[in-house]
Amino acid sequence: MHHDHHLIYPLLSSVVAVFGSWTALDLFRRARSHDGLSRAQWIGLSAVAMGVSIWSMHFVAMLGFNPGAPVSYAPGTTVASLLLAVAGTALAFLISGPSTARLPRLLGGGALMGLSIGGMHYLGMSAIRSSVVLGYQPGWVAASVVVAFLASAAALAAVRRNSRSRWQAGAAILLGAGVVAMHYTAMAAVVLEPGSALHHDQGVSPLWLAFAVAGLTLLLLFLALGASLMDQRQVLSMALRAGRMGYWEMDIPRRRLALSEQGRGLLGFAPDAPFDQSMVAGLMTFESSARRQAALDRSINEGVDYEVDYELLDGRWLEVRGLMILDGGGRPLRLVGTIQDVTAHRIAFQALARSEARQRILINELNHRVKNTLATVLSIATLTARRSDDVQTFAKAFQARLLSLSATHNLLTAEGWQQAELRDIFRAEFGHYNDDQVLLEGPDIRLGAENVLTLGLIAHELATNATKYGALSRPEGRVRVQWRTDGGTLHIAWRESGGPPVVTPERTGFGSRLITSSATATEFRYPETGFEADLSLRLFERPSTTPDLAEAALSPAS
Repeated sequence: MHHDHHLIYPLLSSVVAVFGSWTALDLFRRARSHDGLSRAQWIGLSAVAMGVSIWSMHFVAMLGFNPGAPVSYAPGTTVASLLLAVAGTALAFLISGPSTARLPRLLGGGALMGLSIGGMHYLGMSAIRSSVVLGYQPGWVAASVVVAFLASAAALAAVRRNSRSRWQAGAAILLGAGVVAMHYTAMAAVVLEPGSALHHDQGVSPLWLAFAVAGLTLLLLFLALGASLMDQRQVLSMALRAGRMGYWEMDIPRRRLALSEQGRGLLGFAPDAPFDQSMVAGLMTFESSARRQAALDRSINEGVDYEVDYELLDGRWLEVRGLMILDGGGRPLRLVGTIQDVTAHRIAFQALARSEARQRILINELNHRVKNTLATVLSIATLTARRSDDVQTFAKAFQARLLSLSATHNLLTAEGWQQAELRDIFRAEFGHYNDDQVLLEGPDIRLGAENVLTLGLIAHELATNATKYGALSRPEGRVRVQWRTDGGTLHIAWRESGGPPVVTPERTGFGSRLITSSATATEFRYPETGFEADLSLRLFERPSTTPDLAEAALSPAS
């Protein structure tokens, strides 16, 4: 017997198949970005969408089927065909869903989907109740199943390869066309034979089936829209939670503020606690409250975005940003934005600012000290050369003075260029002498950098003179150094004994000139039993500025 298909129904069924395939593949793509229970839920939604689209396409196409006799459908078998399509598609998505799935799993998923499409078709055909009997040609049946398998495998491969919209659209068209091609290939296998009259139980009429198909198609549409919105909301919520940010929204005309649970927590409110915009101002400092109100008034009056940082009474800082939404007339309608705790950032910024300020001070201090050190070296070199008879004498004296200056620098470096112990300054000069030759007597005094450099040069000149000409030039010689402080002045008494007889010098040497210019007061005595010196130095209160020793050494008094 001959059977007809009205041309409008193949077109409608193709639209349903492509739309349903796009929805199902979109949901399947979203499922692959989730794990655990969430992934299973998304796969379930995609399977429902795919099953409904296959089932709807089949029965839309069957509305155009005219075997030459009245047709109805058995309800139970019709529903069973829908469940078969959903279950088979779900298994196919589960098998081929993981991103690490290889070709065998992909082919297995394609085979399951192809079989579910074919099984749904032939089970749905078995629900037909009519006076004609349906038979099938085996070759066309096999061909229809192969078409369904190829279309399913190709669509799954395409949507897995790339998640961009054009690939998804291509996969949806391929799968939808494959479902339609499978249907009409299977219909080509149908052979009609005359049968008995209709059964008493005629089943569901095509009209009611059309309503069911329309309802499920609408369901598919809302399923797609709802799932997309739910996924976007879930992604947004996770992003805000990951960034420890809250969401807020203000209705401008009503001045009504709504806060997300995370936002309430940032302000110190429980999720179910009463909340109103008027309560926000009381949580922050007076300055921050005024700044917040000024920013809010400007945003509303000028229709611009809202941006402000404010400090809470508990010391925390919040960053609040808002996007202004205008109505059709350009009037402010809503402010929508985020709230975030930036206390750690604020503290880090303040620490960085302090560190930069400290670094600038240290650089300036280093620059000052380097200049002073270079000037001191130049002064030492100039005056040493003036008092030297030959190059060897100059080199030896200049090297010794530089080493003394270096030793003093080492003392300061060990203390971060802040201060050093007075006793250690003399020990640096007398380190190779026994304790019975050099006696250091006085309280523990920590000197600032400026006094350390000055005293280091003075100690070197005194020790050098004692070693070359004074008490330390003989094994039995002794040097006693005593010190005390009187207010802001350091007093040092230098006494030598056991050395060669002392003779008053005929001219003032570099060491004496340096000591005299560096100390506040000096007194040199030359008894025959040993050289004596009494020195007074002003103690600087600030240990951060190095005195210009070069200027002191080259001053007119020297």
